[in-house]
Amino acid sequence: MGGRARFAWLLLLLAGTAALPAAEVHEKGTMPLVISNGQKVKLADYLVPGKTTVFDFYSEFCPTCRAIAGDMEKLHRGREDVAVVLVNINRPGMKVIDWHSPVSKQFDLPGTPHLKVFGPDGRLVAEGKPAYVLVTGWFK
Repeated sequence: MGGRARFAWLLLLLAGTAALPAAEVHEKGTMPLVISNGQKVKLADYLVPGKTTVFDFYSEFCPTCRAIAGDMEKLHRGREDVAVVLVNINRPGMKVIDWHSPVSKQFDLPGTPHLKVFGPDGRLVAEGKPAYVLVTGWFK
């Protein structure tokens, strides 16, 4: 390929790359966002910039998950600085906690609910039991 052809090809390549959409920046909605439905996820894609983001890995078949669901929603709605993202570990059609789902395996979940708390800067603050204690302390 000659110099001009290479340059034209490079311009086309760069133009095509520039046309790709930027990663979506998530904002806090009125209700917690529900993601996954058993599929793998990239949590960084769902962090809410400038907010503490709480990821709640749950199953509708988990009694503790159901018990805290209302408080998680109240936390999301009641605190401007906190966003809750619900990570449904169950694939569609499952009638039990789906420990074999891709997202369960991806995060090697020891149980549900399993919480991960990220600070406003996007860094992990707490996970597992320490995250559960932190978040449930905010329910007051």
